[in-house]
Order: sequence, then C-alpha cells, then structure tokens
Amino acid sequence: MGVTEDTGRLTTGRRRFLGLAAGAAAATQLGLSGQAHAASGGPVPAGPAPAAGATGFPRPVPGVRPFRIRVPQREITELRRRVRATRWPDRETVGDRSQGAQLGKVRPLVEYWGTRYDWRKVEARLNALPQFITEIDGLDIQFAHIRSPHAGAMPMLMTHGWPGSIIELLKIVDPLTNPTAHGGRAEDAFHLVLPTLPGYGFSGTPRSAGWNPARVATAFHRLMLRLGYGEYVSQGGDWGAIIAQIQATQRPEGLLGIHVNMPGTVPPDILRHLRNSDPAPAGLSAREKVAYDRLLHFYHDGFGYAAMMNQSPQTIGYALADSPVAMAAYYYDKIAEWTDSGGEPEKVLTYDEMLDAISLYWLTNTGPSSSRLYWEGYQAGGGPFDAFHIPDLPVAVTVFPAEIYPAPRSWGERAYGNLVHWNEVDRGGHFAAWEQPRLLAEELRTSFRSLRH
Repeated sequence: MGVTEDTGRLTTGRRRFLGLAAGAAAATQLGLSGQAHAASGGPVPAGPAPAAGATGFPRPVPGVRPFRIRVPQREITELRRRVRATRWPDRETVGDRSQGAQLGKVRPLVEYWGTRYDWRKVEARLNALPQFITEIDGLDIQFAHIRSPHAGAMPMLMTHGWPGSIIELLKIVDPLTNPTAHGGRAEDAFHLVLPTLPGYGFSGTPRSAGWNPARVATAFHRLMLRLGYGEYVSQGGDWGAIIAQIQATQRPEGLLGIHVNMPGTVPPDILRHLRNSDPAPAGLSAREKVAYDRLLHFYHDGFGYAAMMNQSPQTIGYALADSPVAMAAYYYDKIAEWTDSGGEPEKVLTYDEMLDAISLYWLTNTGPSSSRLYWEGYQAGGGPFDAFHIPDLPVAVTVFPAEIYPAPRSWGERAYGNLVHWNEVDRGGHFAAWEQPRLLAEELRTSFRSLRH
C-alpha cells in the first residue's frame, strides 16, 4: 500500500501518500534545528543552522518522528485522468460571481491542473523543511519545525486555516526565521512551529467526534511543550485565529501573547442584529457600520459553504473525495472571494500557488475530514467572528482590508483587555501570509517586540 510503515493510526487509504523515515534511534536524536537521521541512515532536510549556543535539543524528545512526503506517481496520473474525464456544467446565467465559481475561471485552472501542473515542485519545497509527526491525545499531528539561525529567537506557533495548510505559510518562513536577510533585525527572529490541523493534510484523521477547536488548541500547546518551548507566542488567521484566541482564553502557562489577522470582536448585541438580518443598528460609528455591512453580506450571501460544513460535512465530503473539479471549484470560490483581488485571485496568486493548496487536499483525501472541523466548531457553539473575552493576555491584531470583515478597533478594545498592537494595513486579504508575507512578517515583528526578554 505504499512506503509508510509506522503510522498505524492513519487510515490505510492515506498511508500510500506518506513517505516517513523513522525509528527509535532517530526519535532520540532529533534536534531543535530539525536535523535528524532516519532509520535508513539518510538525512532529513534541516532548516537554517542554529547560531552557536542554540544547536540541538537540550534533551531527547521521545515520540517525535521525522517525516517526508512522497506521493506515488500513480496518484498524480489518476488525478490527471479524472480531470480529463470531467463532465462540465453549463455556464452560469449571470456575468458576475453571484452564482458561484464561474466556468470561465475554473475550467482553464483545472485544465492546467490536468496537463502542466507539477506537484513535485511544492513537494520538494515542503520536504526542504524539517518536518515531523508526533502523537498527541491519541492522534498523529504532523508539523514543520524551523529553527532560526539567530540566538535568542522567540518561539512562535503558527496555525493555518481552511482551505489552507502550511503551504499558505511557506513564503513567510524565511522572513520570520532569518529577518536579517529580509530587512529585519536579528533580535526580531522567530523559531517557527507550523502544525497541520487534525483531519487536514498529513495529520491524522479523527475517528470519533470531539476534536473541536478547544481540543486542538490544547493539543497544540502540548506540542510546544513537547518541543521544549516553555514560553511562546501563538499566531493565526481563519481557524488559526480561533485556535490562538481559544488558547488565550485557556491561558496555559507559557503562552506569552497572541497575534491574529482574523480577530473575533463582534459584540453580542451586534450579533443579535446580524442573526435577524437587520440593517445596521443606530449608534454605530462609521467604521463600525462598514464592519457591520460586510458581516451582513457575509452571513446573507457568503455563508453557504460554512452552513453546509457546519451541518452536513459528510454530504459535501462525497463530492470532495470523488471529484477533483468539485474540490477545485469549491475552494477556488473562497480564494476568489477572500483575497485582495476583486474576485480575481489570479491577480495575486499564480495557478501553481492555488493548485498547490488544492492538490494537498486532493492527494491526501482530506476534503471530507477537514470539513468536519466546521461541524465540531458548530457543535461547540459560537461563530468565527464572535467576540473573545481575553482580559489580560497580550493580544495583537492586524486588519487586512479584504478580510471577510474589517474589524474596527472599538470592538477590539471591548474584547481584548490588553491590546498591545492594532494596525489596519492598506493591502491584503484573508490569506495574509500567502498574499502579503513581508507585510505580515513586519507586523509580527512589531507585535511581539515588547514581549521579548
């Protein structure tokens, strides 16, 4: 069934996609630099060499296994076959995106996918990172761990969202870990831990209900402790923002602060009006009214994808598991809507970049399992933008103009009692690290500067 031998908790159907090299000896030789040797004796690609005095783990880390990706060629060939066999729908009857992903946009993207797209390029980029798997709370969590070459770097947990993965974070890795090569200062460097959400990519797929966002937040805190980070900061957008904010409410020992680029700030009284589809209530400032109107548009005209996954992730899962074109159209629709591109993501992302992200879901068959996180979140209550009450932990926020809603500072000040940074930038959208990596990197350096020892 493939080359994997030691991931028994992963489903048989997904084992064939994993190229893992591990063993008891390797597990005790892992360094924080990401350097390790597989049981076969071959090296696992490492990140930048740590500075003097920062080399390697101070102690062995049991249960952390090196990880590499190697998708069998037959799976790529099968993807192309399925794309060539597509039965296309007829064209939409409107001249805009109001009926969804447009045929004239999706078809050329998919035809490129089935002919010229090369998965091996992004596979090589991912394998150039030090990647690992470890079991937490009975589930395998895959992650990349990149040490900065600069002494005194701050550990940072960065969590991706949907329909994303660590692929959307690749552009920001070097600016954060090696800031001096990107116009920054050595004292602003970060060590990065980039976990893959349960049910996404190469992490394990939960086999029973209960892996809700709070459980994920706890698991990722345990991951940071396992890697030897007694203190760290947490960052994210989309699900990553929710995870970071939940961690802030859990207030685990060692969490110094968080940064989010999709803040949860909507007050309860505003939510009541939104649920009733009311016009903006009286008394809102001009800035608050803009946020309200964008939220009203989202819940009225852009929430269908989430409603489906909140209520029936298994139903949409059949299309996502069986049809690459269904998956591509479903994800492209949100990429188009949420990028700072006026509905034309090709202006800010290449075909290859979009297909890298989509292909990871397809080749791991995690369209259905990733959708279930929405169901889990829905069962737990609350919404993606509901205000999080974080009274004293330092919180930093960057608001990107094409985010689903542009959070106003007045709402942020009500939600976060210790707001250490708030900035509204002039470009970028929901996928901040993907669209504007340099800008987000500078925001993160500024946000956490006051928290460094």
